[in-house]
Amino acid sequence: MLAMPGLLAGCSHASVPTQGRTRTLVDAARSQIHKTVKYDSVYSKIVYPMGDVPLERGVCTDVIIRAYRQLGLDLQQLVHEDMAANFDLYPKRWELTAPDPNIDHRRVPNLMVFFSRFAESLPVSKNAADYRPGDIITNLPFGRTHIAIVGDRKSWRSGRLMLIQNGGLGAREDDELFTYPLTGHYRYSL
Repeated sequence: MLAMPGLLAGCSHASVPTQGRTRTLVDAARSQIHKTVKYDSVYSKIVYPMGDVPLERGVCTDVIIRAYRQLGLDLQQLVHEDMAANFDLYPKRWELTAPDPNIDHRRVPNLMVFFSRFAESLPVSKNAADYRPGDIITNLPFGRTHIAIVGDRKSWRSGRLMLIQNGGLGAREDDELFTYPLTGHYRYSL
C-alpha cells in the first residue's frame, strides 16, 4: 500500500471558477471522497466494458477512471481498444503478451501512454499557474508511479490548486501538486 505522508486533506479557502464538463469531471472526482476509503491494488476480474472494482476500494487510477465515466468516457474500453491496436506502444513491465481489460486501464504507465496519444500533453513545470482544474498529472512519490486530477479548490497553505487522488488512504483532496517529482501533465478534451 502506498501511503504518502502529508496526505492530510488540506483546508481550502477559495475555488477557481469551473464550469461545464470540467466542473462535472472535478465534481465526479471529489464525489469519491469518503466513499473510496481504501487503497487496494489487488488484481480483480471485472466486467468489460464499464467494469469497476467496488467503490469503497481502489487505486489512484480508479479516481480518474470513475470521474471520466461520469462524462460518459470509459477509459477501460478506450485504453483496451488502443492497446489491442497498438500493443507495442505500451510498457512491457508486466510481461503481458496481449491486452488485459481487467487491469490495463488501472496502471499509471498505461494511462500515461494513452493520455500522451489522445490528450493534450502539456509541459511539466513548477509554476502553479500552468495547472488548471481537470488537468491530469502524474508523479513519482517514493519512486512509484502515481496519477491525480487537479481540483478547483486552492489550499489555504500554499494558494495552489489541490489534487484529488488516492495516494494510499482512499480518495482525498490534498495540497501536493509539487510535493513529488512530476512526470506528466495532460488535458484530456472534454
